[in-house]
Amino acid sequence: MYISIITIGIINMLDLHRLNIFIKIVELKSFSKAARGLFLTQLTVSQHVNFLERYLGIPLFDRLGKEVRPTRAGRILYTYALRLMRMADDAEHAVAFLKGTTSGTIVAGASNIPGEFVLPEVLGRFKVMYPEITVTVYLGDTGGIADKILNYEIDFGVIGARIVHDQLQCTRFLDDELCLIVSPGHPWAARQAVDACELPSVPFVMRESGSGTRLMVEQGLRKAGLQLSELCIIAELGSNSAIKQAVKAGLGISFVSRRSVADEIRMNLIRSLPVHGIQMTRSFYIARHKKRSLPPLVREFYQFLLKQRSTKKQ
Repeated sequence: MYISIITIGIINMLDLHRLNIFIKIVELKSFSKAARGLFLTQLTVSQHVNFLERYLGIPLFDRLGKEVRPTRAGRILYTYALRLMRMADDAEHAVAFLKGTTSGTIVAGASNIPGEFVLPEVLGRFKVMYPEITVTVYLGDTGGIADKILNYEIDFGVIGARIVHDQLQCTRFLDDELCLIVSPGHPWAARQAVDACELPSVPFVMRESGSGTRLMVEQGLRKAGLQLSELCIIAELGSNSAIKQAVKAGLGISFVSRRSVADEIRMNLIRSLPVHGIQMTRSFYIARHKKRSLPPLVREFYQFLLKQRSTKKQ
């Protein structure tokens, strides 16, 4: 793996403890909160930052009242610091795995649908095989998870759409279908199906920009000759659970993953309707950084996920 001269200099002159303090300040936007979180005094935290700024010869933070924000130099250092911390973790895991120690922490990410309705079952089976390995999963939209992978914040992620990026590798995982849902009290609830041309006539609740679900809805509508802007979108919500609650309350209708509403449909809390002229199917993808070698523990879970493709296809 190529490491720049600048990075080598930072490793030689700075220790990972200082970089970890710096990362905490950036993420918490506060010297005092970082100090409390790390069980250090605020003076100690400030001294470490002063050392970094003296060594690099440039301010790393702008002080904005009670909050601090990284300068441009601070943002650059933050990106490299995350990579260095991940490399340190990877090295520790690799050595532990070589010694036959199957314990450690894997940091993954997932967009909402696979994170809520796919990974929990998979994680349960993985933990039976490796009970001493801890898997931490960060939830977010597809774009946000991709950013975390590219910034070395997580080992890999399961996302709701293929992201085209020269540093990102996306491997097809599981298939999914989007369906139109309405509340039992909606005027369409008694119908067997609706036509695509009717969709602009009713209120919609929609996932936020950046979500894989919204991206698939846009593509599906486009194939049917409709634009997302033609729909009467009265609310944009940041989670699938919020969408379901809004539909059940009669706020509007929506397109969601069929996986996510299977229980509600079975209990007649929500109705699913076919839409003539629209069929939305998609795949979930396992995304990883092309230039990052996965440490043994992470690779073990990554390979375990890949094996699920043959047992979970619909």
